[in-house]
Amino acid sequence: MPSDHAIPGLSISDHRLEVPLDWSHPDSGETLSLFYREVCASDRVDEELPLLLFLQGGPGGKSPRPTENGPGWLHEALKHYRVILPDQRGTGRSSRITEATMAAFDSDEAGGDYLACFDAHAVVADFEHLRKTRYQGATWTTLGQSYGGFLTLTYLSYAPQGLSRCYITGGLPALDADPDEVYRRTHRRVERKLEAYLARFPDDRERIDAIADHLLDHDVRLPDGDRLSVRRFQSLGLMLGMGDGAEQLHWLLEEAFTDDTRSALNHHFLVEVMTLTGFDENPLFGAIHENIYANPERLCDWAAERQQGPQFDERHRPLRLTGEMIYPWMFDEVRALKPFRGAVHQLARRPLASPFYDARQLAANRVPVAALIYFDDMYVDAELSLATAEAIPRLRYWITNEYEHDGLRQDPGVFRRLKAMLDD
Repeated sequence: MPSDHAIPGLSISDHRLEVPLDWSHPDSGETLSLFYREVCASDRVDEELPLLLFLQGGPGGKSPRPTENGPGWLHEALKHYRVILPDQRGTGRSSRITEATMAAFDSDEAGGDYLACFDAHAVVADFEHLRKTRYQGATWTTLGQSYGGFLTLTYLSYAPQGLSRCYITGGLPALDADPDEVYRRTHRRVERKLEAYLARFPDDRERIDAIADHLLDHDVRLPDGDRLSVRRFQSLGLMLGMGDGAEQLHWLLEEAFTDDTRSALNHHFLVEVMTLTGFDENPLFGAIHENIYANPERLCDWAAERQQGPQFDERHRPLRLTGEMIYPWMFDEVRALKPFRGAVHQLARRPLASPFYDARQLAANRVPVAALIYFDDMYVDAELSLATAEAIPRLRYWITNEYEHDGLRQDPGVFRRLKAMLDD
């Protein structure tokens, strides 16, 4: 296999595959380009290795880019597998959705139709097409991180014949939960994470309030021209669910002001906030995130906004940070999301044609699954994950509070343990 990238110890080749835009009308002539990267240990290129397909989190997240030393789970997996790293449709190098993409539609309905083509059903259909056309129909193992676990259950529901075994980390969704219930729980978990954060860094409570007061009293602009509102500042709470997120947020807040007079915000702080809250890398995350909780009986229609209590108001003190919630105001205030506004509102009110999970099929599951549930996960509710785990035969789970949501990234031993659970 030719190597396209000079990274010691790795043989890497890049590929593309044309797939239908709309899998419900595959002969319409409209197509997308699916990019995927095949990685193998350089000393095992000529071996017949089993395949491992990585299902990235998100939605809207591209696959990790390999380095000589990372990510650790990848190098662990390469001891046993040939690894496929796809950029899911609309992300990275797979016909990436941009501001210009959405601005070209002449109606909100047309934009909504387009966004509807990027859901879990379509992603799984892409991968089944890839498996059948490029890998001669060989079954593969999947590793689903976060939203990748949601995709795994869609895969198990509608195309289990393509799977030999599945690993899931931090991504067992509720099979039938109301979106409002999901976000009621999410807001509570964010509050608990914030209190734990402030117990570690008590001085940051006053810093957070001081920044919010400054933003209420001044028209603060980010380097791209967007106004930094209090509610955009609050969304930095998304960081608190990752392993080093608390430390990263603390160091960011420490240098928010230029000096002790607190008369102006540091330009470097504004650059960081713009990057962390701007959605430039993954606008699809904002556009379809809430829709991943939809089902044919229950519209989302901005469930996160409905479940946001008064304690999250921008004038409430102490100020509460928010987390992994997408709110309608983001499509009015964030430059990268503004072209999505009409389409997203249209999608939010659209009934889902087919459920993402087939409870009957999952109840008859025969594919071995090993899942890691993070007990203190800020993004995916552990109680709902446990209920799902108990409902699926041949699923073994490991629950721990040793890691945050990115335990797979933190420790290659996570992958080793999941593999051992099924090897046993």
